[in-house]
Amino acid sequence: MTDQPSQHLTVQRRVARVRKLTRLLDTSIRIPGTGRRIGLDPLLGLVPWAGDAIGALLSAYLVWESARLGATRGMVARMLLNVAVETVVGVIPVAGDVFDAVWKANSRNLRLLEGYLADPARAGVAARRFWVGMAAVVVGSVAGMVVLAGWLLSVLLGLFGVI
Repeated sequence: MTDQPSQHLTVQRRVARVRKLTRLLDTSIRIPGTGRRIGLDPLLGLVPWAGDAIGALLSAYLVWESARLGATRGMVARMLLNVAVETVVGVIPVAGDVFDAVWKANSRNLRLLEGYLADPARAGVAARRFWVGMAAVVVGSVAGMVVLAGWLLSVLLGLFGVI
């Protein structure tokens, strides 16, 4: 039988570890003369490929900890999407590093985790809304590409006198 208070302490320690690493990666350094903060993640990105890979691994660790803390599969997928966006765009020299400094996937994921821990039922509804929205974007994009392809085909066929 597990001791409830010690289990709660373990959750608190894990969340504290996630918060610390998130702060280190996303907001640990104040930019002088501004109200903006960056972390080590965009600075790691200055090292081509290896820096982005290290940042992605650290971000993946935070997602893994979130899963261990009980985040739903949908929430974990959303967190991985945040990390993937940051990683893919992050490989673009200079612009990717600026994007890393603004996007802050780890901070986004921490907000998702804290929302889930505060109210698991509400977080589940938010995750479902997000995935329904993503599905609508994908369906709309595919439909738009089909319409565009049809239009281009009709233009080409018209140019060659077929129609």
